[in-house]
Amino acid sequence: MTIRKGRMYDSYTFSDHERKNFSILELIRRNGPITRADISKVTDLNIVTVSNYINAYIEKNLVSEGGMEASTGGRKPTLVKLNHDSAYAIGIDLGHMDASGANMIGVVTDLSGKVLTRIKKLRTKDTMDKVIEGSLELIDELIKKKGVDKNKIKGVGIGIGGVIDEHLGTVRDSTKNGIRTSYISIKGMIEQRFGFPSFIGNDATFASFGEKMHALPMDVQDVVYMYSDVGSGIIIKGAMYCGASGSAGEIRINYPRNGEYLQLSKNMSFLLPAGLDLGLVSQAKKLIKEDGAKTKIMEYCGNKIDNMTVDHIIEAAKAGDTLAIELLEDGAVNLGIRIAYLVNLFNPEIVVIGGGIEKAGSLLLEPLRRTVRKWAFEEPANVVKIIPARLGEDSVALGAASVVIRDIFVQA
Repeated sequence: MTIRKGRMYDSYTFSDHERKNFSILELIRRNGPITRADISKVTDLNIVTVSNYINAYIEKNLVSEGGMEASTGGRKPTLVKLNHDSAYAIGIDLGHMDASGANMIGVVTDLSGKVLTRIKKLRTKDTMDKVIEGSLELIDELIKKKGVDKNKIKGVGIGIGGVIDEHLGTVRDSTKNGIRTSYISIKGMIEQRFGFPSFIGNDATFASFGEKMHALPMDVQDVVYMYSDVGSGIIIKGAMYCGASGSAGEIRINYPRNGEYLQLSKNMSFLLPAGLDLGLVSQAKKLIKEDGAKTKIMEYCGNKIDNMTVDHIIEAAKAGDTLAIELLEDGAVNLGIRIAYLVNLFNPEIVVIGGGIEKAGSLLLEPLRRTVRKWAFEEPANVVKIIPARLGEDSVALGAASVVIRDIFVQA
């Protein structure tokens, strides 16, 4: 397998043959076993064209025929199914660092997207260069896992939090003290060390693609994935949208390098990031320490305020704690205003809420939906559905692996 030239995210760069490859194989992946006639109906390709493509896939061992569908008369049609174990993909989520730290997650999947093995490990608070070195070690661990055939691995996708410039080959942390570093070396190191290509992308973008490929109906084409309050992934007409340099999806402004930040934070608070936890933890700590607020949150964090996480706040809210519920509602309003802007801008069918905050369920989603209905225009607000991420903390890793699967399908 060779690495695609240009940006592998953009479906408009695909040839007609590549688009047909993906539409046919993705249909088989989702709905197989399936007949050639049904493939023809769904893809709107004539049966001769479909048969030619299927025959080529059979020669490459991507699909196989077997079994017969029930027939009301005449010859029974043969079913086509994906040879899901003919190739593997690796997906890596390098984790989005916040005050409570981060985890790296790596998965190996078959062609259907089924996870064959998974590793989750703590990401050290270090420079991006060190984090990248850790990704190579994680790939090595995945390859050595029992049941993984290295010869079947066709590529690795790596989701990174930060602002990515595809042309310059850089990824920059989007925190105040972010460190700029090259990611071109990742691609080279992976190819040299492991012998297969790599695809590097923004974590929110890969998470959006993971939800699109594994959790949403195939006919859903326009999606916004909210990675809590640290970024967004955008799907337009079924394809990842990454912008001119690969950095689309940032929902905040760049930090000024001087005293302007303090003044800016007072006047433009909705443009500044609150973080993966929507700023709930810092707000809860402030209310408890300075105002002496009484809350069950402390019980859930073992009465050690420095150990508090957003999960403790969610647990307390589900137990009926007034302060925790109010914090979630405030966070939902702030996030909802951002989402309302994106709903007006992109008019998506679905907005997926991920990044971990979705675990709050209706306590977050209901006030968030009310906020979007209040601030978005009536027409797009009536169309959009706001739902929790279904892939949970594996969204980025599965999306990264799905980018590899898509490349396998496109090049079939």
